[in-house]
Amino acid sequence: MSSGMLYGGDEIGALVFDPGHHSLRVGYAQEDTPKAEIPSVIGVAPEQIKLEPEAKADDSNVSSTPSSWKHYIDTIYLHKPRPNMELHSYMKDGMIENWDYFEKMMDYSYSKIIQSESHFHPVLFSESPWNQRQKREKLTEIMFEKYKVPAFYLVKNAALAAFANGRATALVIDSGATHTSAVPVLDGYVISNAVVKSPLGGDYLVLRAREMLESLGIDLTPSVLIANKEVIRDKDKPRYTKKTFPFEITNSWMTYMTKKTVQDFQQSVLQVSESPYDERVAASIPMVHHEFPTGYHQDFGPERFKLAEGLFDHAMLGAGYIAATSAGMCDVDIRPALYSSVVLTGGNSLVQGFSDRLSKDLSSRTPGSMRLKMIAANGTVERRFGAWVGGSILASIGTFQQMWMSMQEYQECGKAQIDRKCP
Repeated sequence: MSSGMLYGGDEIGALVFDPGHHSLRVGYAQEDTPKAEIPSVIGVAPEQIKLEPEAKADDSNVSSTPSSWKHYIDTIYLHKPRPNMELHSYMKDGMIENWDYFEKMMDYSYSKIIQSESHFHPVLFSESPWNQRQKREKLTEIMFEKYKVPAFYLVKNAALAAFANGRATALVIDSGATHTSAVPVLDGYVISNAVVKSPLGGDYLVLRAREMLESLGIDLTPSVLIANKEVIRDKDKPRYTKKTFPFEITNSWMTYMTKKTVQDFQQSVLQVSESPYDERVAASIPMVHHEFPTGYHQDFGPERFKLAEGLFDHAMLGAGYIAATSAGMCDVDIRPALYSSVVLTGGNSLVQGFSDRLSKDLSSRTPGSMRLKMIAANGTVERRFGAWVGGSILASIGTFQQMWMSMQEYQECGKAQIDRKCP
């Protein structure tokens, strides 16, 4: 491949991949939203065709020959119950953990989403600020060896989120599915020793909401399992018919679908109060109505604030606390620049009232001499896909084109080169 094709920048569409615990965002650079958002779980089920049952009967670990497993990826395939289908995530602690599942996801992305050969497109990947060296090298190796990409680049997702909001220096507060992190970015580079993260994110809210709904005796059967339902009055017991399947539904599938039902509840009902939770204040705010897939519906009042409060009321894990701690770990000279551009990103930051509360919490912890400015994109797309949008911008800038690690460099210097090219 001629290097002209690669460094011309405009001739060929670079791809941007932004992996997260909730989903993988995939699309072309220069576009303003990802082409697809694919859930980060893969359904794995044994193939239906069993040729020699007696051979497999004695082997308690189902034979691991690849042909005997079928993988189900993306919403349409995942949401349908199948016999013995277990759901697995390939992510752990913000990093790629299971490379086999991850490759299945990449195969799917190229064949079904991009619908083009991988060797035509340079690829930009986002990564978490604490990604490990061997994982970066492994990803580089897979992209060049298996997918034969012409060029590759890795960028910390916080730096990308800052770019998406027009900043090269920012304090990025990223609240996603599994954790919320505060990451200082200076001139496009993450100050890694000042990254602070807390395990409170969307999944934590879902867990608490689920506990509350179950304690109220609310049936969380997912809509996929409901054949039909009747219209009922407020708080009446739901009357619905459940679909029957000729096989046992796996626990991991059931847990995933129930989580989806609770997520709907969380996204439409929960709200963060502007100041620390106060039962009296919360009770004076109008209630919100929610209907569950079973047809059951009721109003929710103070509890919607009480649940969301969990993201802020922990002394050491609250979003305001980790933001202030992170800024405090940075050099005194750059703190004013960080406080004056606090960028909020991540799907969990879309919980109603999140940005107002964070702004209030932070201002109470900000030294009086500092000017605090919160930057929170209004659109849900910009906030959910912040890192992806930043990657799309970066990969399409002319001056970035000489920064790619090319296939030629990889062949000459090997995968260790990635640490030098992409600090």
